[in-house]
Amino acid sequence: MSKSTDVIEFNDAELVRQLSGANHAHLALIEDALDVYVEAPGSSVTINGDGPARERAGEIVREIYSRLERGWPMGPGDVRALLKPSGNGKTAKVSRIDTVIPFPRRKPIIPKTPRQEEFIKRMASDTITFGVGPAGTGKTFLATAYGASLLVRGEINKFIACRPAVEAGERLGFLPGDLDEKVDPYMQPIWDSLMMVMGRTEMERRRAAGDIEVAPLAFMRGRTLSDAFVVIDEAQNATIPQMKMVLTRLGERAKYAVTGDPTQSDLPHGQVSGLAHALDLLGGIKDIGQIRFKGEDVVRHPLVGKIVDAYEDDAKVQLALQARPRPVA
Repeated sequence: MSKSTDVIEFNDAELVRQLSGANHAHLALIEDALDVYVEAPGSSVTINGDGPARERAGEIVREIYSRLERGWPMGPGDVRALLKPSGNGKTAKVSRIDTVIPFPRRKPIIPKTPRQEEFIKRMASDTITFGVGPAGTGKTFLATAYGASLLVRGEINKFIACRPAVEAGERLGFLPGDLDEKVDPYMQPIWDSLMMVMGRTEMERRRAAGDIEVAPLAFMRGRTLSDAFVVIDEAQNATIPQMKMVLTRLGERAKYAVTGDPTQSDLPHGQVSGLAHALDLLGGIKDIGQIRFKGEDVVRHPLVGKIVDAYEDDAKVQLALQARPRPVA
């Protein structure tokens, strides 16, 4: 197929420079993925390659520029997410993102896949939202970022996150230190996410004021959680009674995000996960949403997605083998 050249003209040369990335890293990602040649002189972008690849590269370049124009962050991970094929390889359509998580005086959090965007939409529209799927799909981060956004914008009075402390058997008294020192090792992913989206100073100020609470799931017993955004993380490690307990703590003007991976429960062998049970039991109830992430939604290192896919394929093979009729002796 013969190769041709497209020239895309933009209005802002500085945004085109940002579009290119440091040392043209963004353009290099596009070139490697689509087998095209891209240059960005001044306020224009020149793309040389075959028809379908050139067209897709042009769509990605326009989408990057559009996001930068709106003040959205754009790094190599965002470019990789745009380049990720969705069934049609080089001819796949670019994912147009319209929903973000806003933060005052900070850049918004941008979903990297359509399911991530749908997760944000469901958290906005539903009172309880389940976000389930493999590691690396951004479930915990997005749920934490959404709750933190509501807090800093004054739409709730409290952000609460809890996880089942399975490794400590929910009995933390034998560990040294005060409550925070006992709990923090199990809650570090939540604190990491909060610090990333709020900054350390704001996070620590809110924590000291009691606006942020992070605790083991068992600490929710006997409370009514009102005017708050509650993240129930690693919910696959909650038992059925624990899941019932925390879901029924729901009070006025409260929202829940329940995240986890039903295939990765650390509960004792044979014990049913409260997350898997809740997904089946509550699936048809209005105002309770479910988003099921897949390997293609992994936004960590590109290898993570391939590892997840390999394990999912192996699980299907094992199920098929188990379903085979056994020969009669």
